[in-house]
Amino acid sequence: MKKLLVLCVTLILFASCSVDDDSTNFSFEVLPVESVDIPDEFTLGQVYPITVSYIKPSNCHVFREFYYLKENNERTVAPIDYVFERNDCIDLTDVLVEETFNFIVTSNGSYIFKFWQGEDATGEDQYLTIEVPVVD
Repeated sequence: MKKLLVLCVTLILFASCSVDDDSTNFSFEVLPVESVDIPDEFTLGQVYPITVSYIKPSNCHVFREFYYLKENNERTVAPIDYVFERNDCIDLTDVLVEETFNFIVTSNGSYIFKFWQGEDATGEDQYLTIEVPVVD
């Protein structure tokens, strides 16, 4: 997760630097996952869509990509949104957004997916952890 934070800070620094005052200012925000639609099992060599649902905080948030960290058969995933700095942003409540990525099964055993769900009161990262076996 520390890599996730370093990535976000780096992206924010790059996004906040502007040489043209007429450009649209934006930053990036990693958002917590609410739920996931993922198969119960995988078959080696197949491609599977995985749909991640998260709450969109405002109308100035727009999906950019997934944070995706690969470590052996473990995957850490979180949605990253653009956050446009505008005066007309409206806070949203309970607006669930779904985004999908394709997962290619390249090895045997099980895959462990850790979907970031934010931090607890002590600052510890919380994950929705799902193990998916690879079958023949």
